Amino acid sequence: MTKVLMVCLGNICRSPLAEGIMKSKLTEDVSQVDSAGTAGYHIGNAPDPRSIAVARKNGLDISNQKCRKFSVEDFDRFDYIFVMDTSNFENVVKLARNPEDMSKVSLIMDLVHPNENIEVPDPYYGGNSGFDYVYTMLDKACDSFVEKLS
Repeated sequence: MTKVLMVCLGNICRSPLAEGIMKSKLTEDVSQVDSAGTAGYHIGNAPDPRSIAVARKNGLDISNQKCRKFSVEDFDRFDYIFVMDTSNFENVVKLARNPEDMSKVSLIMDLVHPNENIEVPDPYYGGNSGFDYVYTMLDKACDSFVEKLS
């Protein structure tokens, strides 16, 4: 079983969308997908209403997700840890215990544009169009991952 974790700062905008998109593309019998934040600002909360709305607009329901904080144990639980930006990357690899932990972490957009260090922008302080843009980016990245797995 392939286990994938999506990580952003607060686990309310980008990573819940990434989780929902990836879950829609993989079957539960071959994969497990979750999301987390590097900061604990929103633990236990649902995703941002704008993330829920853009997911719904694209046929996905992420409204039942609950925010949680990334933990060292996530290195043991997941095969792939996809982060949204370099700040998230640095925060996650600081917790890595060994090279194996570090090898699991990558920028999610490296799936589409390898080694270009393209970040998924945080849409939190912008308008709805930012959420649409982020959804499109994450959808492409998830398609690339699914292709890689096949």
